[in-house]
Amino acid sequence: MKRIVLAPNPYRDRGLALTNAAKAMLEADGHSTVISPAFVDVPADSPMQPLVRAARGADLIITFGGDGTMLHVARQVLTLGVPMLGVNVGTKGFMASIEPEELELVRRAAAGEYRPSERMMLSIALLREGGVILTDHALNEAVVKSDVNCVDLSVSSDGLDIARFSGDGVICATPTGSTAYSMSAGGPIVEPEAQNIVVTPICAHSMSARSFVLSPERRVTITHRHRDNRRVFLSVDGSAAVELLPDDEVLVRRSSNRLLLAEMGGESFYNAALGKLAAP
Repeated sequence: MKRIVLAPNPYRDRGLALTNAAKAMLEADGHSTVISPAFVDVPADSPMQPLVRAARGADLIITFGGDGTMLHVARQVLTLGVPMLGVNVGTKGFMASIEPEELELVRRAAAGEYRPSERMMLSIALLREGGVILTDHALNEAVVKSDVNCVDLSVSSDGLDIARFSGDGVICATPTGSTAYSMSAGGPIVEPEAQNIVVTPICAHSMSARSFVLSPERRVTITHRHRDNRRVFLSVDGSAAVELLPDDEVLVRRSSNRLLLAEMGGESFYNAALGKLAAP
């Protein structure tokens, strides 16, 4: 018997219809389940449980939502090492390997019949006046971006300049995140199990500012050159933005944490990605 955490986005899985259907299947197979909804607080008298408490000692976490739901759940449980399986109730759903019509596959996943897919993450540190004031971990990307104005940015790798340009910002993405914001900004699509740091300028006013695919051993530093009180912000995996002050540095490197995804699809990454990108 396995202990399975069901983590639905209640704004996507309306009425928890898919979640409850999966719960019935899994319990019929003798597994223990607990529902831990994402993005909402769990009342003290509810049979549901907060996600972090439910995930401790779990064998599998199944999310019901889009990639944003999987990112939200992954950020909360990244140190626990529990495999995650996504049921796509979003739009593209690059990270999810099950569509709603394939819900029966959760039974095979609970039985351990999945392919483990290890995903690289990024460690993010915000440095101010020589000290670290914020740390975070990204499964998709860290974004340094202006509010509305064009800003001047410098990007270096291990102390060597990669690019200096004016533009809307810059993205440091993982291979998993290469199909998200980085791709929309013109960056390359990278196999999700690769080990790389993808640096993509956003709307750069320079013909020489292009995406770079770097070794995972690199340490990327992003600084902004203060000009006319223009505001610059750091956001990690779509989290609340933190404003940067002049001379702040954002340090990006490979994280010691990994996310383990449970892959159920037999389709290749290339076919799946092209199919999702071609869909309206």
